[in-house]
Amino acid sequence: MAVEIMMQTISWQEAEKDYFAFWHSESGAKPPRRIVPVNDTLTADEALKLAHEGTGLLWQGDYQNARQLLQAMTRRLDKKSSRKKEKTGSPENIKEVFNLYRLGQAQRARLLGMVLIRIDPGFKISLRRAPDVQQACALVYPYTDSFVVSLRELLGVIGAFEWRRNGVPVPEVGGKIHPYYGVFSPVRGEYLKLVDQAPLPDSCETAFDIGTGTGVLSIILAKRGVKHIVATDMQQRAVECARFNIANTGYQDVITVEQRSFFPDGKADLIVCNPPWLPAKPSSPLEHAVYDPDSAMLRGFLKNLPAHLNRNGQGWLIISDLAEHLGLRSREDLLGWIKQAGLTVLERHDIKPHHAKVADTTDLLHAARKAEVTSLWRLAVHECTDVG
Repeated sequence: MAVEIMMQTISWQEAEKDYFAFWHSESGAKPPRRIVPVNDTLTADEALKLAHEGTGLLWQGDYQNARQLLQAMTRRLDKKSSRKKEKTGSPENIKEVFNLYRLGQAQRARLLGMVLIRIDPGFKISLRRAPDVQQACALVYPYTDSFVVSLRELLGVIGAFEWRRNGVPVPEVGGKIHPYYGVFSPVRGEYLKLVDQAPLPDSCETAFDIGTGTGVLSIILAKRGVKHIVATDMQQRAVECARFNIANTGYQDVITVEQRSFFPDGKADLIVCNPPWLPAKPSSPLEHAVYDPDSAMLRGFLKNLPAHLNRNGQGWLIISDLAEHLGLRSREDLLGWIKQAGLTVLERHDIKPHHAKVADTTDLLHAARKAEVTSLWRLAVHECTDVG
């Protein structure tokens, strides 16, 4: 989902003089109710107290000290969360655990987001030891005047710029993928391996890639010999990101990228989709790559898949069963939606994820993550289904 820019103005006082600037939040967070200038004398405990009261802390000290303050606040919040867990124990209902986890993450993000940085025209930060953020900010922010963002967001923008510049090695494409800020990065390689190894349909000349993101699945299919591919995404940044990666890997004559919410016009021999895996409401625009309210994209893909498949074509659904282990969706739900769409399962290819959280026993969701399996469901239209 594209981030809607809300041109909100905030104000604060310094030496009895009023100052104004635009407020920006990529997560859609509202501006703090009150903003006060702070500097290196502020302690982490004082900062958290003010943050709990809804006060934004506009940093005017040393930039690196602001980063250290944010780290100290994070440690205190994590320690408090750990003590609370030990005192209350874990709920027996895994769905309740998940809801508490999300609530805790949202509260944590809100408090840490109260440390603010002003960015001046030309994307300059007028603080001691501030880095050059001009290139990183110019790729994300639309402003020519001064604006204020949370330091936490700014650090994310800077980190994403490094990922975009350096790229993420992806063996399945034979090179690197360069993710843009706000576009889901292909860091979980197990689902890419599934797409790289699953048997293609006979005479697979055309393919659609629904919700392409970085374009990585389209590139893998092109590398495997599919000659004509149309990739779609509703987010402008994703469209630009996919086009860059496709051109960078030399497949711009094979893959076309269109900005649209679902299927392109026409039919294809193969249609792939890697929808958000968890049926929950995103708390920000940036979470739409992870959370799919009421499994809307998943159900929409399955429902409309038959009408867009050529005869003997296949649909590939790439999804993990984490939602099942969290009590958010059952396997029966998924199989029911497949059947209702007039589809049949040809085969399912499974693989265990190997990301760091699988081994993190301190994670509230560790049991579910440890049991998680990522699958590629090869689907076909049931022979009795009329697809026009």
